[in-house]
Amino acid sequence: MDVYQIITDRIIEKLEAGTVPWHKPWRSIGAPRNLVSTKLYRGVNVWLLTMQGYTSPHWATFRQINELGGSVRKGEKATPVVFWRVYVGGVEVKAGEPETQEHSEGQKKRRFVLRYYSAFNTEQCDLPVSVTEKLALPEQRQLDPIEACEKILCEMPNPPEIVYAGDKAFYSPATDRVTMPPRGLFESAHEFWCTMFHEACGHATGHEKRLNRDSLKEAAPFGSPVYSAEEVVAEMTAAYLCGIAGIENRTIDNSAAYIAGWLKTKLREDRKFIVHAATQAQRACDYVLSRTPCSD
Repeated sequence: MDVYQIITDRIIEKLEAGTVPWHKPWRSIGAPRNLVSTKLYRGVNVWLLTMQGYTSPHWATFRQINELGGSVRKGEKATPVVFWRVYVGGVEVKAGEPETQEHSEGQKKRRFVLRYYSAFNTEQCDLPVSVTEKLALPEQRQLDPIEACEKILCEMPNPPEIVYAGDKAFYSPATDRVTMPPRGLFESAHEFWCTMFHEACGHATGHEKRLNRDSLKEAAPFGSPVYSAEEVVAEMTAAYLCGIAGIENRTIDNSAAYIAGWLKTKLREDRKFIVHAATQAQRACDYVLSRTPCSD
């Protein structure tokens, strides 16, 4: 089965129901993670899992649940989690595995193949008390959410210039400058930081001196495919950072409704778009947070 189509169909289903998955980050429950390894999910998996609406951030495979002495309740529906398999010269390279002589003798061009496995939220399962007692502990945040936002921006490597003027927020690649309305013009601190993350951490990371993202390499007028694709990446980036900080993802961007409508059409034309856009957003977040990228 086409993995891209599976993922695209899930996103379209939510969009047609009037929900943009990344407009509702995880906030207080913590980012989605594997129950056993505690590893955080990445890329499009963040939104595939978050949009299911469970209050628990913990997910596991059917086998992992059984090995813990638990069981998946009858009739519960699994959620796909995607990952990449990497091949060199037709030979698979395992994550963290050095290339062997067999790899070297093959074609050096890497081929990435998208695959998926099924996961269940712990709310879909019956688990031993020894497991559920640990899951009941809320995520401990070291900083107040607004302080966390300040810290994220202050620690961003090679940040763009930020000026406060006018009543519109925008990023200019030509000058590498973010223009923001004064804070007092925003209805809440959450709105201010969601907008700041969108411009300074979303769009600005695509500049040629940072990630050199294709969607920022050319001038793109409002409504164009390039403009819209870049907006989706910036939206996802901002939503992820809102979740990390623990604030509500609010936007005052008048183009938000337009982008959601455009996205439904785009996904029907290009089943790979949402996976690739989420990958770009994950790279932007890794850059801002100074994280070393790893496989999903």
